[in-house]
Amino acid sequence: MAEFLTGTTRGGQSWTPKFVESIDQKQCIGCGRCFKVCGRGVLNMIGLTEDGDFVDAFDDEAEKKVMTVETAANCIGCESCSKVCSKSCITHVPVAA
Repeated sequence: MAEFLTGTTRGGQSWTPKFVESIDQKQCIGCGRCFKVCGRGVLNMIGLTEDGDFVDAFDDEAEKKVMTVETAANCIGCESCSKVCSKSCITHVPVAA
């Protein structure tokens, strides 16, 4: 059985943080809610061309805007991004201790 990094809540309860691992860009609608709720700079919006190439989100060739994990190392495991995601496209995992 794997042991995961755990913390303690202010109320003294054990808590296992789950850190952002990936975003399903086929499900993502690029609404930006997750980006707005994350104060740690973990996520960023990018653009996808018709051919599936990544470009700047505001590039004229961007057919679709989606979110991406830009700096996973900044994630604190709060899962706020998943809580505001209407498409349930963000995956989180606990980290082994």
